Amino acid sequence: MDKGLVEALERDYTKAPITPEERVMADYVVKLTRDATQVTKEDHQKLRGAGFEDQTILQITLIASWFNYINRVADALGVGREP
Repeated sequence: MDKGLVEALERDYTKAPITPEERVMADYVVKLTRDATQVTKEDHQKLRGAGFEDQTILQITLIASWFNYINRVADALGVGREP
């Protein structure tokens, strides 16, 4: 993976050099991460409008949710923190 792209995404994904389709996906994942109860049918329509099929939308949702889950588990157990 391009180190410069990774750094740009970490700094501010909204200014990173990604495609419009990737931006729609990133916006969705950020919204899902911040408050999944705020995700609406319109968000799914935006993904479809960007060319994502329902199976891909499910995969995006599952992967983002899994990372959110596993990070919360690690945070709760203090994984990676100094003792």
